[in-house]
Amino acid sequence: MLYIEQLKDRYQLIIGYVGTIIIGIGLALLIPLLLLPIYRTEIHEVRYFVVPSLIAIVLGYGMRRVMKYGEEATLTLHEGGVIVLMAWVSAAIFSSMPFILSGKLNFTQAMFEAVSGLTTTGLSVVDVTETSHIFLLWRSLMQFIGGAGLAVIMLSAIIGPHGLGLYHAEGRSDKLLPNVARSTKLIMIIYIGYITSGVILYILAGMPWFDAVNHSISAVSTGGFSTNPDSIGAYESLPIELITIILMFFGTTNFAAHYLLLKGEVKRFFQIGEIRFMFLALAVAIPFTVYFSLLKLYGAAGKGIRVAIFELTSALTTTGYSTVGYGDWDSFAIFIMITIMIIGGGAGSTAGGLKQYRVYIMLKSLVWNIKGYLLPQNVVRQNYVIRPEGKYYVSPNHALEICNFAMLYMITYAAGVLVMLAHGYSLQDSMFEYASTLGTVGLSVGITAPDLPGMVLWAQIAGMMLGRLEFLVVFFAGLKIIKDIRIITKRKPKIS
Repeated sequence: MLYIEQLKDRYQLIIGYVGTIIIGIGLALLIPLLLLPIYRTEIHEVRYFVVPSLIAIVLGYGMRRVMKYGEEATLTLHEGGVIVLMAWVSAAIFSSMPFILSGKLNFTQAMFEAVSGLTTTGLSVVDVTETSHIFLLWRSLMQFIGGAGLAVIMLSAIIGPHGLGLYHAEGRSDKLLPNVARSTKLIMIIYIGYITSGVILYILAGMPWFDAVNHSISAVSTGGFSTNPDSIGAYESLPIELITIILMFFGTTNFAAHYLLLKGEVKRFFQIGEIRFMFLALAVAIPFTVYFSLLKLYGAAGKGIRVAIFELTSALTTTGYSTVGYGDWDSFAIFIMITIMIIGGGAGSTAGGLKQYRVYIMLKSLVWNIKGYLLPQNVVRQNYVIRPEGKYYVSPNHALEICNFAMLYMITYAAGVLVMLAHGYSLQDSMFEYASTLGTVGLSVGITAPDLPGMVLWAQIAGMMLGRLEFLVVFFAGLKIIKDIRIITKRKPKIS
């Protein structure tokens, strides 16, 4: 009985924190309305945001009332996972409501758009040419909220040093500072600083201010939502492409690595193994793609190199912006893109995918094992990699965990591809589209559209959530909720 009471107390704490996040979502829903003084003709759409905002704030406040105040409770990793899972599901539901209430999308389509935004994927079923400025800004704001870490943003100020479990559940494995709250606040400063700089640079490059705001938010969030159906390619501007590439690199880089740059430790920054691997991957993929595919497609080497640099950077950083379509790309180039999307961005960043750090460790482990066969048996080796905090000695268990994650990732990827194959799409298109989905990339060969079968949309929704939240967090949080509900609801045996 004592354990059940303690469990109930912990869930009061969890529900209270989730309530705080829901209040935050409710307030965020009102931000697009700041555009009304500029776009007055869109005043009729106010109710689509005010209604879900009020519902979220009232519900969140009610959930906050459940929490026991005055207690300093440290969140475990499993409890942090439960909060993150509940918060993301709640955020997706409330974020989808403006699309549903306005009649722009049905429930499945609206959930797809909301999850795509919050997970910073960027796949879309919205026709941006017929969408109001308020809704376009809301799409970008969803990527801002999801990119920096939904739970981390909302709770960093109130949890303080007691929220380490939540911090790790959000995928933030490297702390910038010893205190979690200070770390998350610094992440927000870096995040907003890059977005502001991006807006200024885009405007100077000739992009309209509204487009600049949306594209800068999405680029740093590695989200990829655009205000144009042709994405960045609509501007046909080399300066805009270069600015976007820089912002995409910033978005996919570990926030702890950014902290080194802010301190002026540039040399240490470029010593990080994950950073070196990222540039090596692009240095190999770009010339191969240009030589074997794009040179004959575009004729001029300059055009091929320009396209390859942008598209492969967008794929590796899991941003999803594009300057060209892929309908005329050959199988070799598509294969390179699929591989790059599966690898994904940096750990502890806004990006998705397997993560460059994990792939780097698996490759290093392969090299270490080969060297181990060649060295004398009595030689003691300490294998390490360089991370933002310094040398990190890789234990066999750490390498095994990474391999297990990679296997789980690829099994999920195969399952998603099978769903698309079952609906009649080609193997190449299915592999590309689901690599983009699971890696939260957002690039498309044209499959993702409003008329996509509901089962495929829900398979993509599941893939985007798993790809953003990390598989183990979702699985363990789900199992914990089910187990705890059984314990709490279990009836006491009657005494005869």
